[in-house]
Amino acid sequence: MKIENSISPLPPSSLNESNTRNAQSKAASTPSSSQGVNVSIGSASSQMRTMEANVNNSSAVDSKKVAEIKQAISEGRFQVNTAAIADRLINDVKDLIDASKR
Repeated sequence: MKIENSISPLPPSSLNESNTRNAQSKAASTPSSSQGVNVSIGSASSQMRTMEANVNNSSAVDSKKVAEIKQAISEGRFQVNTAAIADRLINDVKDLIDASKR
């Protein structure tokens, strides 16, 4: 079985994009002290960092609750409330349907 490179690369989406990429790669390969780059990061960036830190610092699983449920299952005390599960599933589906209509 012969394997060939039959897939050709896609052309740049526009001439400007190609020129921009070439200029960026040239600028990155040749340092220049006369050119400056200004970068502006909005407040959304700092908000995202704060949210990310909060998520990383919080536990997605309540270990104590998991241990309690495991114990209840092993002792035969755990009971599933099927009506509550069904109600929550129905509410979740309704929310998804409402969100898709927006």
